[in-house]
Parts: sequence; structure tokens; C-alpha cells
Amino acid sequence: MTAITTPEPQGVTPTPEITISEFGAQKALGILEQSGKDNAGVRVFIKSGGCSGYQYGMAIDDRELDGDLIVHHRGVKLLVDPMSLPLLRGSEVDFVENMMGGGFTVHNPNATSNCGCGHSFRTDGAQSPDGEGSGGCGSA
Repeated sequence: MTAITTPEPQGVTPTPEITISEFGAQKALGILEQSGKDNAGVRVFIKSGGCSGYQYGMAIDDRELDGDLIVHHRGVKLLVDPMSLPLLRGSEVDFVENMMGGGFTVHNPNATSNCGCGHSFRTDGAQSPDGEGSGGCGSA
């Protein structure tokens, strides 16, 4: 297996390619603990679909696949596949709560427009990848 690992920061280190907010980490650690999966992490990925072209996806995953970027940030293991990484580079996973409930979201500096629901996005000049996902806002 060839995984790229970014260790937990010690002292002054470069910013990881993907991060998680403090509140997001608290929520993720609770979910990971309840999952019952040893060595599990949060897989963050992109799939085609949604009303803006790409859709975010997240899942609890205890597998480290060939080519995965593995980042340990704030005690949470984040896994990103090599196809999703260019669109997620520099992003922060967060957890937001509002009157409609709560859930994970991605603050993505690569997104040039977002769907009104916040689950899909577009980048300038980029076409949606072929593969999973289709449909409108809110489909996951």
C-alpha cells in the first residue's frame, strides 16, 4: 500500500493539505468512538452530481487505500483519495449547527460557486468527473 501520511503537527510544521476545525474534530472523535471500528478515520471525498457539478461526501472508514492522503489533525485521521485531493486541497472540514439541525461541511478555497444547500460546488473551468453521484441539491 502506498499512502501519503502527514503526521500530527509538532512545533512549526507546514499546514496540512486538509484540516478539521476544533468543533468538527470534537464531533468527529465522538462519532469515530461510537463506530466501533479500530483505527477508523473520516474519509472526505468528491463525487460528481449535485446542482453545482461536484458533491462532497464523508464516511467513517477503517481502510487506507493505495494513494490515499492520510492527515492526522486535532486527533482525527482524515483520508482523501488521489482523485479528490486536487479539489479538496486547502479545505477545512467543520461541523455547523443551526435551526435546521447540524452536520459536517467543507470550507473549500477551490470552490468558485456553491449550491444554495451547501452540499455541492463548482470550480472555474472544471467539468464534473465521471463516476458516482447525480441528481440535485441534497442528494448524497
